[in-house]
Amino acid sequence: MEFRNQILNGDCLEMMKQLPDNSIATCITDPPYNYEFIGRNWDVEEIKRRTERVQNSNTLVKNIPYGSGLAGGVRNERWYKKNRDNIVEYQKWIEDWGRELYRILKPGALVFTFNSTRTIAQVQVALENVGFYARDIIVYRRHSGIPKGLNVAKKLEKMGAENPEQWEGWHSALRNEWEAISVVQKPLVNNYIETLQQYNVGLFHAKTEEGFQSNIIENIKRDKNDDFNIHVTVKPMELIKKLIELSTPKIEGNIVIDPFMGSGTTALAATELGIDYVGIEIVDEYCEIIRKRLENLKQKQELEGEQQDLFSMIND
Repeated sequence: MEFRNQILNGDCLEMMKQLPDNSIATCITDPPYNYEFIGRNWDVEEIKRRTERVQNSNTLVKNIPYGSGLAGGVRNERWYKKNRDNIVEYQKWIEDWGRELYRILKPGALVFTFNSTRTIAQVQVALENVGFYARDIIVYRRHSGIPKGLNVAKKLEKMGAENPEQWEGWHSALRNEWEAISVVQKPLVNNYIETLQQYNVGLFHAKTEEGFQSNIIENIKRDKNDDFNIHVTVKPMELIKKLIELSTPKIEGNIVIDPFMGSGTTALAATELGIDYVGIEIVDEYCEIIRKRLENLKQKQELEGEQQDLFSMIND
């Protein structure tokens, strides 16, 4: 099957089964964080239903479908058991697609997986369980965190409790302004040099204009989404390009995969950098968004090319 620079519409586990062994250089992906989606129809309608339910909430993030333990309820034994069962199921689900990902990646290939601060440990452990080696956790600082959780003083005041002011400043959670990126690696062939010589992967391009890249990424500008892009968790183009440049040498045969392509930012970032990609997305509507975004990028590049040619002619 021809998969280079293609968007494959289907379940990532089944789609990856069609890809050859040791054929992919890098994986950059943003799977659903909400482990409660397992066993549900996690489609556009379900996401819309969940996001609409939190628009009037003062404690839930507005652009992310609720879940991941954020939902309320009495914190009894049953609640904690359900929460734990969901996390265990989520980890098993990551292992399911992680095994196929491991097979198709080149030795030394790096995997960057976005996830919440609450479940990033399960992502790392799940990928280690299928053979990957844990390298790091990258902090993507968003500067957009909002306080969430229970404001104890206000709650007690509404309840008519005595002296609620003594609990001023006490909350049930911290303001979260960063997102975790798990970094794992498929084992090397003996060492970095042999792996690099055989497969053209395995290292970080850590030199930047500012110096040496740290494991904190910040000051990333947010993109203005196209009107037709209904995806609720679009990652900034600059961020994905940075991860590709950090991990993927621009060499023939190096391909970046995103098994949860969403609205296609990984494909667009790779295209802008001149690196091949393969994207997998199960939601039909998102595949259409990806194709529109890629077509718009192609038209933009063609226009810029024509303008550059004209500029060159004028200056000759």
